[in-house]
Amino acid sequence: MAVVDKDVAEKFLDSNPDFAKEYYDAKFRPKVISDLFKDNRTSQVNTSSFHELSMFEESEIIFDMVRDLQNNLQMEKAIFKFMKHLSFLIRADKMSLFMYRMRNGTAELATRLFNVHKDANLEECLVHPDNEIVFPLDIGILGHVATTKKTVNIPDVLQSIHYSDFVDEIQEYKTKCVLATPIMNGKDMVAVMMAVNKIGAPHFTTQDEETLKKYLNFANLILRVFHLSYLHNCEARRGQVLLWSASKVFEEMTDIERQFHKALYTIRDFLNCERYSVGLLDMTKTKEFFELWPVLLGEKPPYDGPKTPDGREINFYKVIDYILHGKEEIKVISNPPSDHWALFSGLPTYVAKEGLVTSGIRWVTFLCSVQKGPVDSSGWVIKNVLSLPIVNKKEEIVAVASFYNRKDGKPFDEQDETIMESLTQFLGWSVLNADTYDKWNKLENRKDIFQDMVLYHIKCRTDETQNVLVGKVTFSHGVVSFIFFSCVGWLTVCLEVLPSSETSELFEFHFCDFEHSHLDLVKLGIKMYYELGVVDKFHVPRETLTRFCYSLSKGYRQITYHNWSHGFNVGQTMFTLLMTGDLKRYYTDLDAMAMVTAGLCHDIDHRGTNNLYQMKSGNPLAKLHGSSILERHHLETGKTLLRDPALNIYQNLSRSQHEHVIHLMDIAIIATDLALYFKKRTMFQKIVDQSKTYESWDEWTKYMRQETTRKEIVMAMMMTACDLSAIAKPWEIQSKVALSVAAEFWEQGDLERTVLEQQPIPMMDRTKAADLPKMQCGFIDFVCAFVYKEFSRFHEEITPMLERLLNNRKEWNALKEEHEAKLAALEAAKVTEEEVANATIAAKQGRTPTHADRQTGSQTCVIN
Repeated sequence: MAVVDKDVAEKFLDSNPDFAKEYYDAKFRPKVISDLFKDNRTSQVNTSSFHELSMFEESEIIFDMVRDLQNNLQMEKAIFKFMKHLSFLIRADKMSLFMYRMRNGTAELATRLFNVHKDANLEECLVHPDNEIVFPLDIGILGHVATTKKTVNIPDVLQSIHYSDFVDEIQEYKTKCVLATPIMNGKDMVAVMMAVNKIGAPHFTTQDEETLKKYLNFANLILRVFHLSYLHNCEARRGQVLLWSASKVFEEMTDIERQFHKALYTIRDFLNCERYSVGLLDMTKTKEFFELWPVLLGEKPPYDGPKTPDGREINFYKVIDYILHGKEEIKVISNPPSDHWALFSGLPTYVAKEGLVTSGIRWVTFLCSVQKGPVDSSGWVIKNVLSLPIVNKKEEIVAVASFYNRKDGKPFDEQDETIMESLTQFLGWSVLNADTYDKWNKLENRKDIFQDMVLYHIKCRTDETQNVLVGKVTFSHGVVSFIFFSCVGWLTVCLEVLPSSETSELFEFHFCDFEHSHLDLVKLGIKMYYELGVVDKFHVPRETLTRFCYSLSKGYRQITYHNWSHGFNVGQTMFTLLMTGDLKRYYTDLDAMAMVTAGLCHDIDHRGTNNLYQMKSGNPLAKLHGSSILERHHLETGKTLLRDPALNIYQNLSRSQHEHVIHLMDIAIIATDLALYFKKRTMFQKIVDQSKTYESWDEWTKYMRQETTRKEIVMAMMMTACDLSAIAKPWEIQSKVALSVAAEFWEQGDLERTVLEQQPIPMMDRTKAADLPKMQCGFIDFVCAFVYKEFSRFHEEITPMLERLLNNRKEWNALKEEHEAKLAALEAAKVTEEEVANATIAAKQGRTPTHADRQTGSQTCVIN
């Protein structure tokens, strides 16, 4: 093979460029490109002296920039290498990078890389936050560039009106010419890059401007990537701060101190500072009278110190310090002294005073030390501070949070302010939880106090117990009145003073309370528990039973109908249904005890108005209970009495027994709401029908005792029968009770007319009192008849109630017919009067009365 020398080969390749390119692409291009992106490759361009660059050298510089962008994770390092290359390309003596930022709502430029040249190293040019130079936008050529967002090339700075020489004086340097350009992220300012003093020429040329703009894309890309990465990290921190603080805020709601402490301690790793301190402000707005007297008397000067925007004296009653550098430590200082390191500068006080007033700014940032030298024995020094008020929903400053010294040494920036402001805003809003808890706690305490007051007036006293159980028991010393007794003594007295069941007709459906006093009914209530056999079986203390029955009677208001007499009658009817009506065969003694107790309690503290009136009038009961308003109130009132140890007749029951009787009382008392009656009557009717399919009562009874749900339905219907039992009493009783019920209804109607300014329904309207018999017949037909018919079918022992109901229906119907007859007679009389009047008029006119005259008179009567 012939040897081809270099000159011949070069000449051939120059003559055949297409072949040369094809050969290069096939043999060398992949390896060359691969070598360009090797991590260990360094630029082959000689930068020891300025010279014109070949295309190959310029390409080397570009690839070196790309490698830096690929490998460097630090923005400053990547930008520094770019600026070294750029200073060589445009032959600048020095280049600097100034970062744009907002501080306290004011835009400014701060040095990040300073005095970069082709032979510089990063450590010399990277500006520490303590040594940075800050340019407001209204000063210098830099401020002009950042304001106009345009590149400037100034051949002679002395001829520029924007030139400021304060940096030259600090550096002892003379600036002659400047080439500066803004670095943008869309429309947002990011930084300003500036080159000063062209080497080898009096000023920078147009070609230098083009070179700067061409390579500026690299700087823009580097800053944008790192800026977006920083924003991502800040948003991630912000999300973590809010997420973790939220978890702790809602975990602890007892008071602000514990709430703030848990939240701030949990997020300490995301705050990126060496220390932070929270000062809690006293929320007292007005002083006590005894504190004002010395001031008013001139013995003490009035307070003339700083105040919050809402007029409170600024007093930090507690400071919590979180020390994160070195060994982590938390210090809680109550009533901190004025020379406490976090308060000594006056910054928290200033924030508390001006935080909501100064141009809408809600934070104050100090870029330099606010306290010279170490603040404590650890030698720690304050370098920069970010202080924010914590404001509640009422726009009241409740605390001031101050964050000290960013961990990376840089000052707090706009993103830090955003994160911390989000945190303090969230903490401020979360104060609502603590306030709500505090209000709820106060309401609970007030409720307990009022409940205690009510119980004091309802609860049976010892002397009242004596009134119930006063007995004439003869001893050797005559007649003795008993105040305190042993268990045997209580039993003896009870047997002596309780009325006879037979004499009082306690077991009869036609029981009448008219001849019994208030105390007599209390004694009969006690008697029912003895007759049920539950006093001894469930170890009910005699004194407790007495106190409970007497207190229950006092719990009923002295109103027209829903008073203690009604409450006792319902309890007695339940007792009679169980014993005389033979319904107890399905229930245990414990069930019977709960059912009679529910009957006695079912209308305690009734107000004489119905559920609808509670809702119309906006009564708190309607807001507390969504449905069966009064029934739930009666239930809760009865439970309140039973929670008192001195009144709890269930105190010796086991836990399961106690839960069972309370469950039965819940069902029984709520079932007295007539709105629920129509929902349960079909179910009850099916049970009655089912009972007729059994051949013997024993089989049916055995089946029912095992059917909890069916027993509860029967019990609920028994409560309805008891509540309506006045309608099934003998006519002499029923007629009087009906008038009491009507009178109470009319009283509610009067309230609706006067207080609510509404027209009452006919049943509540006393102007329609004459329609009472008609309304009673309708009530019996629509509501009552079904109850007693079905119970009579269920147990024939209950038939007397149905018979009396039907008899009362006849009586009311007779009164209704009598009333209607009177109305008809009145109408006939009016017709007659009209006819006579028309006849008189016709006679005076000299004509005979016609049929039309008589018809007119009749129509007039009807219209009237």
